[in-house]
Amino acid sequence: MRIRAGYEIVYDCPAPVPMMLMLNVRHERIADMETPDILKTDPPVPFRQYRDLFGNLCTRLVAPAGRFTMSADFVVRDSGRPDPVAPDAIQHPVDDLPDDVILYLLGSRYCETERMVDLAWSLFGDIPPGWARAQAIVAYANQRISFGYQHARPTKTAFEAHEEGTGVCRDYAHLAITLCRCMNIPARYCTGYMGDIGIPVEGVMDFSGWFEAYLGGAWHTLDARHNRPRIGRILMARGRDATDTAITTSFGPNFLAGFTVITEELPEG
Repeated sequence: MRIRAGYEIVYDCPAPVPMMLMLNVRHERIADMETPDILKTDPPVPFRQYRDLFGNLCTRLVAPAGRFTMSADFVVRDSGRPDPVAPDAIQHPVDDLPDDVILYLLGSRYCETERMVDLAWSLFGDIPPGWARAQAIVAYANQRISFGYQHARPTKTAFEAHEEGTGVCRDYAHLAITLCRCMNIPARYCTGYMGDIGIPVEGVMDFSGWFEAYLGGAWHTLDARHNRPRIGRILMARGRDATDTAITTSFGPNFLAGFTVITEELPEG
């Protein structure tokens, strides 16, 4: 299938503000791009890009004082298949994990494993390790949290989301990641586009947060917010948690004046 994706983000800045962005599609999908994913700014400003420790493409610029708009609009081809499932994927003993995967067993800013390890083992210790245990964690996070944009806040951690029982997609992901790590399943945070493709359209489009778990020698996509395979994910960034994958990070005062995200299936041809 063909998917049109993009965004328009508008800021009002009282003074020039340095910014770091993670708004580009990950390099793994470059071969699928039918049209390029190019950042446009109004007014035009110079910017430079680099890849961080997680392989994400980061953009640095200085937003000028006044109204500043960033946008992109592109088309990407996708298989149209739902997220793969792997019911036979095993859970590796910690001492068998690759060195670069161990990082994703550790606590991080929004995933405080030390506060949830006892709860995790009481809930999932009797479930067979591997895919079944990861799916049980996804189902628990899905049922524990009630979705609502009014419940979003940038400082909310996995433990707080669990105790409050409310949140947005990043909170579902953080809770599931934390519980996976507590059970010695490496897990990492993902952000990107995921439109309502193959299901009824719900609400206003936004960027989405999900996670990946390392099982059976590979990373597998899991989604605690929806608790079902979805079609048409377009990955933008990966990291330990939302700290590493923020779509915009500002180093000065600014006010969000507009935010639009597009993800929609296009007809062939």
